[in-house]
Amino acid sequence: MTHIRRIVGRTLLAGLLLFIGAVPGVHASDGQRLAQVKARGVLRCGVSEGITGFSSHDAAGLWAGIDVDFCRAVAAAALGSPDRVAFVPLRASERFPALEDGVIDVLARNTSWTLLRESTLGVQFAGVLFYDSQAFMVRTQGAPQTLAGLRDAAVCVEKGTSSQAHLLAYSAANRLNLRPLVFASAAEAGAAFFSGRCSAWTSDASQLAAARLHAPGGPQTWVILPERISQEPLGPAVRGDDLSWLVLVRWVLFGLLAAEELGVTRANLAQRSHEAVVLQALVAGDEVDRSLGVESGWMLRAVQAVGNYGELFDRNLGPHSPFDLERGLNRLWTQGGLMYAPPVR
Repeated sequence: MTHIRRIVGRTLLAGLLLFIGAVPGVHASDGQRLAQVKARGVLRCGVSEGITGFSSHDAAGLWAGIDVDFCRAVAAAALGSPDRVAFVPLRASERFPALEDGVIDVLARNTSWTLLRESTLGVQFAGVLFYDSQAFMVRTQGAPQTLAGLRDAAVCVEKGTSSQAHLLAYSAANRLNLRPLVFASAAEAGAAFFSGRCSAWTSDASQLAAARLHAPGGPQTWVILPERISQEPLGPAVRGDDLSWLVLVRWVLFGLLAAEELGVTRANLAQRSHEAVVLQALVAGDEVDRSLGVESGWMLRAVQAVGNYGELFDRNLGPHSPFDLERGLNRLWTQGGLMYAPPVR
């Protein structure tokens, strides 16, 4: 397969695939993906090549970020341990071929949920892990401070992203004649922007904020313009041919949200796990467990492994992180946001 040859040709990924024993081209039918994950003993999770707050290596060389934590929650639910994950770093252009060809079991890589992707790529999104939007970053001094001021400018953008399509559409609709300079990876797009090849860099606002933290000259040298040109609901995706696996991954996410709404945390779960309201929200029942092929208590294991959704956000993007981002739309529905979990029963 053309796509998989391109991916496996990269030395780092090829070595990782040998280590975790991947079998490219093996596709799961309903119920088989979890069986394959169990037989392998490792969840293969596709992540970015390095976006701070989402999926990158920390000071100790370990993977960290909200996408990483979500994958660990899925591993805890499916395999009983958050440590049984192999993280596969992927460029944006590689992520869907990797999912299609069975290189990864879950894609958690700053990926926007769109109709086009679900209808043409054979993938299903499990939900929204982070509500984002597309933004532009420019120099603080000597650069236009509005999108209208960027007329005829070169704009750096990553190949294979929704940002590329939205940039072209916005430019045409507003007659700005923006000139995309397209790069194979976010790192290459950022390097070109910071070296002056582009007047602006467009991507998800969160990705720009992460890059700005470590940008040349310090964060004060660069500014993210307040204007936004698209909604970017970022979430985990799986292949579309295994409904049971989709349901499991989706309800791990919902379990983390339900736990926050109930005030259940990693620290107090042991004390509260027998409460009727907690059991109703976080224990699916024997019939559901059997249908999914998973050991009972899987949502509780996910929360115990990484905490509730609020803990994930605060640790990676909020007040306990370098970003200190406002939760905004990522607040619970009870706090004016869009996040909530459907009922278990």
